[in-house]
Amino acid sequence: MSDMEISVFCGGLFQTNGYLVSVGGKNWLFDAPEGIADWISEQGIKLDGLLLTHQHHDHVIGAGAVVAAFECPVWAHSEPSEDLTMAKRLEQMMGIPCELEPYSVDHLIEGESQLALEGLNLNLHHVPGHSPDSVCFEIEQAGILLGGDVLFRGGIGRTDFPHGDHELLLSGIREKLWPLEDETQVLPGHGPTTTIGTEKATNPFLQ
Repeated sequence: MSDMEISVFCGGLFQTNGYLVSVGGKNWLFDAPEGIADWISEQGIKLDGLLLTHQHHDHVIGAGAVVAAFECPVWAHSEPSEDLTMAKRLEQMMGIPCELEPYSVDHLIEGESQLALEGLNLNLHHVPGHSPDSVCFEIEQAGILLGGDVLFRGGIGRTDFPHGDHELLLSGIREKLWPLEDETQVLPGHGPTTTIGTEKATNPFLQ
């Protein structure tokens, strides 16, 4: 997989990461923070698909713009809903309007364990607890996990939202992520990259 390139865009109020994976002449986007459609347009590339780790507002706020600009299909665990995006709840919490351009999901991956895209084979790990629809995308041949808001460097996803479940998140990480190779790089939804081995050894929530 020497021809794989991964670049990161960080945008929006919550400094949300979106990852562009380019391999075999195809370009796949993981999550859609605010401003990411313009960032991709500036690179002059064609986008082949958008994959959502989960559908909290800050990860999908750019989804409508991405689909409008690139007419690409969208993959996600579940159908979009206010329950998952929590845009209205965010408005109440922040006291500011949290507009969300509508988008639709073309390919539902609930219950799937693998996804074969052109030039890219993904193992899917459903790890709810932060959000019911949280999926970690593993690029096994590259030793990379696009983890969304499940596992961070020294942290885990918040579980104080509706449908949050702290114990469910911890058990999911232990059952689904700890068996991965220690060298596996974790590219999270917020903050810097880490590895499975580092988090297994040092993450304070999981000791």
